[in-house]
Amino acid sequence: MSQSPDSRSLLSASSQLNLMEVESIDDKEFDIPQVDTPPTLESILSQMEEEEDPFVLEDTCLLNTDNMDAQSYDTSSLASSDSGDPAHLKRKRRTLDQNAAVHGSVLRLSLLKGISAQIVAAADKVDAGLPTAIAMSGVIAVGTSHGLALVFDTNQALRLCLGSKTTGAEFGAVSALSINHDCSRVLCGFAKGQITMWDLANGKLLRTITDAHPPGTAILHVKFTDDPTLAVCNDSGGSVFELTFRRVMGMRSCDSRCLFSGSKGEVCCIEPLRTPPDFRDHPITCYSLLAMASLTKILIIGLKPSLNVWMTLPYTKSDPSSVPQLAWQFVPVQKTVNPMLAFCKGDSVHFLLVKKEETGTIHVIKQRQLQLSCDIISLNWINSCSLVLLDSHEKLHVVDRPTQDVLETLDLEQVQLVYNSRHFKSLATGGNVSQALALVGEKACYQSLSSYAGQIVCLGTKSAHIMSLRNWKERLDCLLKQEHFTEALSLAWSFHEGTAKAVVGLHGDSQKRKAVISDKMVEILLHFTEYAVKKCPEQGKLQVLEQHFQEVVPVLVDYCLLLQKADLLFNQLYSRLVENMVAKGVFLESLESYIVANRLGHITTPVMKDLLAHYHDNGMMDSLERCIVHLDVTSLDIQQVVQVCWNNQLYDAVIYIFNRGMNDYITPMEKLFSVIGPRVREGRSLTGDDVVMGNKLLVYISCCLAGRAYPIGDIPEDLVVQVKYQVFEFLIRLHSGDSSQKEEVFPFIHTLLHFDTREFLNVLAMTFDDVQNDKQALEYQQRIVDILLQVMVDNPDFTPSQVGGLFTFLARQLAKPNNTLFVNRNLFDQVLEFLCCPDDDSRHTERQQVLLELLQVGGVVQFNEERLFMLAEKAKFYQICEFLYEKKHLYDRIVDCYLQDPLRKAEIFSYIHNLMSMPGYSSEEKLKVKEKVLQHMQELVSLDPGKLADLVVWHFTEEVQTIISELQDDSLLFQFLRCLLKSQEGSQATSRLPLESEFYELLLDLMCRFEPQELLKFLHTSQHYRLEEAIQITEKYHCNEAKAYLLEKKGDIPGAFAGLLQTLKDRLDVLAAEMSGSIGGGVDGRDEEEANGEFTLTTVKSSLNQMILFCHRNCQNLDQEQRKDLWFPLLDTMMASQKEVMGLSDKHISDGLKEMTLKVLNCMSSFISLPAIIQQILQDPVYGRGKLAEIQGLILGMLDTFTYEQTLLETTTNLLNHDLHWSLAHLRSAVTKGLHPRQDCCNICLQHYKRKQDASEEIIVFSCGHLYHLQCLQQKDCGWGAASEPQQPWRCYKCSSSHGGRGGACSEPNRSRSASLAQTRFSSGHHEKGTETHRKKVVAVATLDVQQELSWDHLRGLYRGPSRLSILSEVSHGHSSEKAGFLLPAQPESFHLKLAPPPLFEE
Repeated sequence: MSQSPDSRSLLSASSQLNLMEVESIDDKEFDIPQVDTPPTLESILSQMEEEEDPFVLEDTCLLNTDNMDAQSYDTSSLASSDSGDPAHLKRKRRTLDQNAAVHGSVLRLSLLKGISAQIVAAADKVDAGLPTAIAMSGVIAVGTSHGLALVFDTNQALRLCLGSKTTGAEFGAVSALSINHDCSRVLCGFAKGQITMWDLANGKLLRTITDAHPPGTAILHVKFTDDPTLAVCNDSGGSVFELTFRRVMGMRSCDSRCLFSGSKGEVCCIEPLRTPPDFRDHPITCYSLLAMASLTKILIIGLKPSLNVWMTLPYTKSDPSSVPQLAWQFVPVQKTVNPMLAFCKGDSVHFLLVKKEETGTIHVIKQRQLQLSCDIISLNWINSCSLVLLDSHEKLHVVDRPTQDVLETLDLEQVQLVYNSRHFKSLATGGNVSQALALVGEKACYQSLSSYAGQIVCLGTKSAHIMSLRNWKERLDCLLKQEHFTEALSLAWSFHEGTAKAVVGLHGDSQKRKAVISDKMVEILLHFTEYAVKKCPEQGKLQVLEQHFQEVVPVLVDYCLLLQKADLLFNQLYSRLVENMVAKGVFLESLESYIVANRLGHITTPVMKDLLAHYHDNGMMDSLERCIVHLDVTSLDIQQVVQVCWNNQLYDAVIYIFNRGMNDYITPMEKLFSVIGPRVREGRSLTGDDVVMGNKLLVYISCCLAGRAYPIGDIPEDLVVQVKYQVFEFLIRLHSGDSSQKEEVFPFIHTLLHFDTREFLNVLAMTFDDVQNDKQALEYQQRIVDILLQVMVDNPDFTPSQVGGLFTFLARQLAKPNNTLFVNRNLFDQVLEFLCCPDDDSRHTERQQVLLELLQVGGVVQFNEERLFMLAEKAKFYQICEFLYEKKHLYDRIVDCYLQDPLRKAEIFSYIHNLMSMPGYSSEEKLKVKEKVLQHMQELVSLDPGKLADLVVWHFTEEVQTIISELQDDSLLFQFLRCLLKSQEGSQATSRLPLESEFYELLLDLMCRFEPQELLKFLHTSQHYRLEEAIQITEKYHCNEAKAYLLEKKGDIPGAFAGLLQTLKDRLDVLAAEMSGSIGGGVDGRDEEEANGEFTLTTVKSSLNQMILFCHRNCQNLDQEQRKDLWFPLLDTMMASQKEVMGLSDKHISDGLKEMTLKVLNCMSSFISLPAIIQQILQDPVYGRGKLAEIQGLILGMLDTFTYEQTLLETTTNLLNHDLHWSLAHLRSAVTKGLHPRQDCCNICLQHYKRKQDASEEIIVFSCGHLYHLQCLQQKDCGWGAASEPQQPWRCYKCSSSHGGRGGACSEPNRSRSASLAQTRFSSGHHEKGTETHRKKVVAVATLDVQQELSWDHLRGLYRGPSRLSILSEVSHGHSSEKAGFLLPAQPESFHLKLAPPPLFEE
């Protein structure tokens, strides 16, 4: 029954369609019946001589093709070992999880041995040439380089050989093929441009077409459409033509129509929409759609009923050498089937869904694109969801379109694919193609791959191959042959769940399909088990065996549970694995994870017995306990399991079995108490196991009282109340079952209190929260509280801390609003004494909070408030004191509470502000609080002066003077004043707290003492101090810089300069003294002195920079002599400092001073003439008695400055002259230019400019082209000045109204450039006698005055900014008030254009 790959590699389309009709199709898997994909075959009509006999191969069996079968090609899928190919790994933008999905081998690639042998034999024996093109429909046609077309049937037998070598020599190679839908005609296109049509029934030549397209171009594509009388072709010139075949009176003809000219963009790929037989009635078929891909865009046009372009879409940026691809396919989308066009150029595939609207128009919808990391050179649909892509490395990619997953990658390198580069370059006709098309043709293989009916045939240089999707069984068998059982099971499960991609061969409804796949998976599981047992390492390390089975057994268990076949797992598979002890152990241990995850709840008795034995023997008791508490109790041997668990202290398992198996919740408690009780009562130290048991007991009791099962789940609802009452009864038992005479009463409560008092009370507290509406439970609650008091109070066995925990517990219960507990009054006193115990520092906050809750609830009216206050004060419970004070409205005492409480001291400001701001407090109460605040002002300032300042601003405005006078500590006063005055800088606060200037002067005085570095910043930001007083304060503390700022502000420039100069001199003296002292010191002392000198030098630089800025600021308003009084003393000071350090050895300091001197010279050169500077330098003793070399650097620097300024002046003059000439030339050109009106009617009255033939009427034409009657403009008031003026400036009514009244009379009457640049008046009418009739008198008046707006605006637009003339004008007048800020609005007022070159530094 089995067929060889050759016999089944090529199935006829008819047999496939019949098979699909017989078998039922599942709608979920196949939304539509399998259809033919639009063929990507190229057929070009070429002329052939009808009288030539067809060529028949003599022998087809001489070529040995045994070594070229389907297994000779490397495939790489997600399940194979070759899935890491570079093309696959480079897919950066693909979201593909290899671990999540296994696809197996999706595509079957088979060699067509018969066709391959015939191709080779034809080339060798009859010189048919190499194959060049292939097309597939019901038959396969192969074109050759010598002009022949070989036609094969589905059995790979040669049916026809069309053409001859004679016509081949005339027409060239077959460059394109196409077969119509009923396989009755074939079109052949040739490299020299001819097209032939052949009858496939008898091999007769029907047409030879030579004039369908321009001569000298090769046929790249020829395609049949659904209409057998209509085809399209594409030539190497990039043009597309429609071919219409006619037969009239027995004569066959062909009409050609150009659809797209290559001059508008070369088309290199065309694809008509070919409708499968099942969709012949689809409404889209009547349009005969054709997709065309040029080098820059995609076009979809309709050939019927008339030519219409439905969509044009440009490409995104891509490689110019990328090959455009097109492919149509009918795809089900939202329960309707419509054609979808896939197109790509480069590495991204785009999808366009084409729909016909009810209005009859075509609607194209762009779908999600597919992004790859390879250059695609071929694109074909293989079914409605899957595409086969070929990249430039000849790697074949099978892609699922909905998920965009790459299902498989297949290497086609050994196929030796045929490329169509010669035809794209049109070498047969002289290579007259564009460079862009030739570049694309390097990778063009349009004619080498053809798809039809779910199969793709590809053409190699010596062979033909066919590709089709494997059915689901084949995909599984491929993995099984490679012994990839895990991947096979994963793939089978994806078939079972319906998540697999590209599924073929699964039919029927969902249940039937799952049953078929389930049977197959059972078969694989059995096979996998046999393989694992037989293929295990025979003699090796135990770890190797364990590793082997750990890779197998969890997979078997997992899929058996997924298939819900536990019987298969425990009967067949386990019985086979049990033969190997290692496999048995791995199997039993692997069950744990599934049991804990509640995937496996029932185990057969033999397996459970083995499980207990294995876990026990290997010491895996914790794992055993985890398994037991998740298993169904009915599958356990209760007696055996309980015995094992109790012996191994698996208390969770014991509790679980008693609870679930026997509904017994008390016996586990009794057993646990019997173990831990004696040890606790005897006071023995508890071991770690004892502590674990006790904690389990507490949690178990808590779960039972809360209605939850232990360790997991919930107690059945009908047993919740019963279990709760049983536990309460158990806890309040007077004696245990095996009590002795020495046993105390209530042994269970005794034991739990001794074990962990706090946790037991927490358990009770959680329980009491849920019993409010249960009368019986409330009785148990009161009974337990009474027992606790009876057991613990006055019992020396309990520590004070334990008794304190009880009191805390009781206090919380009593503090509840719906409390029903009754407690003796004496107990309240005991609770109060404990909570307020001053000697106990432990849990201070918790005890205070408990007592506060008691007081807030108000249920403790029995407390004596005086005694309570006394105890709270001793215990430092300030929140309790606050509560009592607030109850008595003693709010001033609450301030003391906040100040004494270290945890809440910072909150006092918020409390005072809220109390003083909120209504509900009397004025007397607020007054007392205010007095209390004033008493503690010193402490509040030290706490947070900022918050206190805000408080004073809001509530103590009248007491500011008092507060300041009472603050004795100057440091605190400084902090308070700084925060207070800083908050007053805002406008809102200033009106709230009007402060006198004395406060600012006091702050200034304090700032001079404590933070002199902040002095200048304060003087800059504050404006509320008096200038004279501030100067006296700064002089008092010798703050020269601040004093200089104030004197400068006052206008005393010399005084300010003197102060700054004195500061500079002092720092220079310090520097000189440090340098002199460092000469005689040791090495260590010298290093220290050098560090000090470096710091002092930095301060000198800072002081000098400040003085330079001072001089720059003030030289603007001084004359030349006053400027000299500033700069020359500064220069003398720096020169004198150089003289002092000249003999010292520290070159760094000397160079620094010299650099600063040069900086002064450079800066002063902008304000002082160079001769005056040189004279001043030569008069100085330092330079005057020296040689010229000592001042060479200064002289050369000045000369460089002179040269620089001279060059700058010449350049500026040239620029100004050029600007002026350019501006005037353009103005003259604009004025003298003739005006051409846009229309011959007035833009106001809309009448012809000659309204009256017999009257003379003046008109005005503006440079914008608008024309008006003079009278109309006067009515619209579009001019200025008196009407009697001879040259009245006008403005265009239409332009000014549309631009917001630009240039209107009311906007800027003094503006000099408000009117149009040129006006020309025309006067039309009759002249004196003897003149020609209808001759117009034209009077042109050109002006250069105010009416220049329109042309001037255009002229300014050419500048795109201010002219150089205006820039330099602004520079020269930058200090004037009229144009300040025009050039550099963001610069400070002291900005100056630096015209001097950078200083030169020389040794």
